[in-house]
Amino acid sequence: MIHWRRFEWPGCARNFRRFIKLNSVTAKEILTALTALADSAIAAHSFRFFKAGPGEYGEGDKFLGIRVPALRATVNRYENASLKVASKVLKSDYHEARLFALLLLVRKFERGDKQDRQAIYTLYLAHTEWINNWDLVDSSAHKIVGAHLVDKDRAILFQLANSSNLWERRIAMMATYTFIKQNQFDDALQLAEALLEDAEDLIHKIVGWMLREVGKRDIDTVKTFLTKHYNTMPRTMLRYAIEKFPESDRKAYLSGAA
Repeated sequence: MIHWRRFEWPGCARNFRRFIKLNSVTAKEILTALTALADSAIAAHSFRFFKAGPGEYGEGDKFLGIRVPALRATVNRYENASLKVASKVLKSDYHEARLFALLLLVRKFERGDKQDRQAIYTLYLAHTEWINNWDLVDSSAHKIVGAHLVDKDRAILFQLANSSNLWERRIAMMATYTFIKQNQFDDALQLAEALLEDAEDLIHKIVGWMLREVGKRDIDTVKTFLTKHYNTMPRTMLRYAIEKFPESDRKAYLSGAA
């Protein structure tokens, strides 16, 4: 509820106009602002970098050509946009618009109360169709899904890990980064085990990355996991997992002599 009397002292008329402007932002206005930042050379590079060609994991994606710092600056400008507006921008055909929306949701989640966070978490999981490249997942999943589930049941992560959607499986694994940072390793290890036979290289990489993060905090725990699985796990996953190990240990794992 707005208390109109708060705007009666000098300067508050100006603040009120600003309040109204920020809360009447539209998706069209944001998309127009993003389009103004477009750079065709950056877009062409992004198309290649994010594998948007025929048969590649990002097939069909479109790019405006906007660097992440410029997107973050635009989030600062529109940080009070509503969740409804954020969800509309998230459905854009353009990769950078979707990334903008996710960065905005992360910002709002971090600054929101319990009710806000629940709404953002629910919105996020209802829109995974548009969270469809590794940078979109990696910039948001642990900061929204993981952060929301810190003190809650985490069964949803195992449902996502069993999804036919590559990006939902990556969301599940990426979400555990929040738990790992709090020295909670069980979910990450269980999900890693569930994803050992995944066919996608991008899953091998994220699992290996999270195992590496566990190892940075508790090397014995990750070595126990590797002792059981290193001879059969995907090579990329293993290389990521042991990246910070001493050279002698890396050689032993890669040669099968650990």
